[in-house]
Amino acid sequence: MWRIVFLGWVRLALGVLGAVALGYQAHRSAGNGMLDYWFSYFTVLSNIMGVVVLLLMGAATLRGSRGVPDMVRGAVVLYLAVTGLIYQVLLSNLPEAELAIPWVNHIQHQLLPVAVVAYWFADPPKQRLKVGHALLWLVFPLAFLAYSLIRGPLVGDWYPYPFLDPGKSGGYGGVAGRCLGITAAFVAVLWLLVRLGNLRHDRLTASRKLPKI
Repeated sequence: MWRIVFLGWVRLALGVLGAVALGYQAHRSAGNGMLDYWFSYFTVLSNIMGVVVLLLMGAATLRGSRGVPDMVRGAVVLYLAVTGLIYQVLLSNLPEAELAIPWVNHIQHQLLPVAVVAYWFADPPKQRLKVGHALLWLVFPLAFLAYSLIRGPLVGDWYPYPFLDPGKSGGYGGVAGRCLGITAAFVAVLWLLVRLGNLRHDRLTASRKLPKI
């Protein structure tokens, strides 16, 4: 029982911490007249979803209720996991990263991504998931990609990330190549989350069926 209560409070604490980071970042962006652009970052959108899920799951855990559906939770875990992965691989060494607010950057690109992945395995799906169904999780990232590429030329060739900017990626061919690589990363992480989540689900289910001595 104490483990469940602890899990619930940690989820709530992480959700509040993420909300504080988002609020501070939004306040800074509004002060710079960049709030409209702020909502165009995948990092921001994935962290907003992560905060909502953590708060809902934390409250549900403490109440002993079901909480967020596994398909919804899995999608958010995927988005945050890839957010952290892409930041570490492609963005962390860019000059723009030095302009980020350090503690906010740490929460959004490291702490929350690691936390939600850890919770996915500590508290695996209640039912086994199918990779075919989980492919629906890719709808949001693909919609974000289309939105960014359509919006960019309409707002003075502004793109949230260098790999989406044709001027910095060798044209649209370079953008397409990078986006294909990132899509492959999404699919690979999705597959791992489903397979390993199912393994954890099976092990926990089997352990509950063992006779008590």
